[in-house]
This record gives sequence, C-alpha cells and structure tokens, in this order.
Amino acid sequence: MISFKNDYSEGALPAILQALADTNQIQQGGYGDDDYTQQAIELIHQKIGNTGAAIHLVSGGTQANLTFISSVLRPYESAIAATTGHIFHHETGAIEATGHKIETVFAKDGKLTPALIASVVDKIEAVHMPLPRLVYISNSTELGTHYMRAELIALYEYCQRKGLVLFLDGARLASGMQAGDIRYEDLAKYTDAFYIGGTKNGALIGEAIVINNPSLQDYFSYNLKMRGALLAKGRLLGIQFRALFKGDTYLSIGAYMNEMAGKLSAGIKEAGYEFLIASKTNQIFPVLPWKVIKALEKNYAFYVWQELDEEHAAIRLVTSWNTRAEAVEQFVMDLKACGQREK
Repeated sequence: MISFKNDYSEGALPAILQALADTNQIQQGGYGDDDYTQQAIELIHQKIGNTGAAIHLVSGGTQANLTFISSVLRPYESAIAATTGHIFHHETGAIEATGHKIETVFAKDGKLTPALIASVVDKIEAVHMPLPRLVYISNSTELGTHYMRAELIALYEYCQRKGLVLFLDGARLASGMQAGDIRYEDLAKYTDAFYIGGTKNGALIGEAIVINNPSLQDYFSYNLKMRGALLAKGRLLGIQFRALFKGDTYLSIGAYMNEMAGKLSAGIKEAGYEFLIASKTNQIFPVLPWKVIKALEKNYAFYVWQELDEEHAAIRLVTSWNTRAEAVEQFVMDLKACGQREK
C-alpha cells in the first residue's frame, strides 16, 4: 500500500534524526531555554530579516493557531476565514471553544481577498455582533492553491487600513512559497504573524510561530504555558528547526514535494483526467470515475475529497519529503490501466 494521503505519514528527515541522536545525552535547559532552540530562533531571524520578531516553537498546527488567535482576540472579537480554512473546517471547534466566533466567507480557490473580507467587515452592526479583529489565511491553502506576493501585500494593506491582524497559517509553507514568489522577508513585512510548519515539511513534530507585530508579543508565553503548549523538552523542537533552517533545507523540501506533485499531475492529465482546482503545490485534486477510484484504493491510500455526482468524485493526493519517483510513476501506470479497463 502506497500512501498519498498526507505529508506526515513518514517519520523525519534523516538529518533531523541524526541531530536528535547526536545531542541526546547533552544536558540543556528546559522550556525553550536551550542552545538548540536559541540557535534555531537565530537562524529564522536571519532568514526573515527581522531580528525583532518573537519566535515560539510549539508541537502542532492546531496548537499554533489556537494559542496565537486566543492570545490576540478580546472576548467580543472574532476571526475571518475562508469556509475551507483549517481553523473552521478541521480543528474541532478549537477557536470557538475559547469563546471566539469564526466569520467565514466562501472562496472558490480557498484564498481570501480584500473584497471578500470587506463583505464581512462592512456588514457588522456595532455592539450587536462580534467585532472582526483577525484575518486568517493559509499558504498553501487547504485546496492546494497558493498566494502570490502582490496578493499578500494587498491583504496586509487592507488589514492595516481596517485595524485587522493578518495571521498566516504556514502548515505547508515550504510548498506554498516554492509554488509562488513570496519570500521569507515578505512574510516578516506583510503579516502581523505567521507560523512555519515543520510537521508537514520533514520534521517529526513542530511549528514555529513568528510574531512580527511588537504590540502582539507581550505575555504571549503565558498563553503558551496556560494552554499546555510550552514543552519542558523544548530542545526536541529546537534541534529540528535548527536542522531545517541550516542552508536551504526547508525550501528545498518544498521544491521536492512540489516536483513530485507536478509529476503526478502531468501523468494524470496525460491519462485524460481533469482537476477540481489548479494547484502547483504538493496537494492535487484530480476528478476520477468512482470505478477508477475503487480500483486504485486497492493499492493506494488517499482521501476522497468531494463527491461530484453519481459517477465522479475528486480525490486528494499529497506528496511528502519522502515521496519516491517510482511511486508516482506506478500510480500513473495503474491509473492509465484502470482507465483502459473502463473503456
């Protein structure tokens, strides 16, 4: 069984496992007060070009979203997200559980625009409705689409005018960046905060929250501790991010994942199938006949993303840091064979 179900089915980059083994018996401070975490933070500071950013390492994406958003919002404030946004669609009401409503807008490609945000902001009745304060976006999005630099700037400038906090979920940041033209320094300049995904980019676990806006930095560590996000063995995260941010390792992982997804896409198109949405990242959504899907499920693991009609559905295929070219080639061969049998 070959899995294209997600980008975290495997363990971690060999370099990360080796770094964990090499440092295993060295004593260090706890709760992020260790040499490895401080070195990782310094490397990230250098990459983004903002030494004033506050950087906090946590274990997972939902934890990163929950701790930051709950720290920023006052009791009567809300967040704006696309209907496909992870905080709305796949986090079991984590944000709502803190007492904050998520205002959603439909975005066909999963990307927010100033106009879509305005459709929420301009309809707010003072006092009688939650007050939008934070805009949540993902790069790449849950539909495999990605933002371009000009789009990010437009969002940030709109948020600045409206007094909104722009927060970018970077669970799949390496893939999103490599698909477009956004660079590290753009993230530091055109977001109030973002996080760098490790879990889906070759780490065992871990995300790095980067808070650019100085007004949002104070006392954030208290919220981390209160919500169980401040690890005693913070070194576990520091060692991994130090490895990911040495040289171009992090972005090279994104480039590789996108390359494998691109090969999958090309083969699927060659076999005569279309896609639910265009994607240049490591998530792709081909539309296949149900009979073909059932045949492929015998040897491959993937999600059926959306039922389209009685005969067709869109599936999601995801490539990882460890996806083999041979697996991609075999999938395409089997898909073509299934298609031939259908004819």
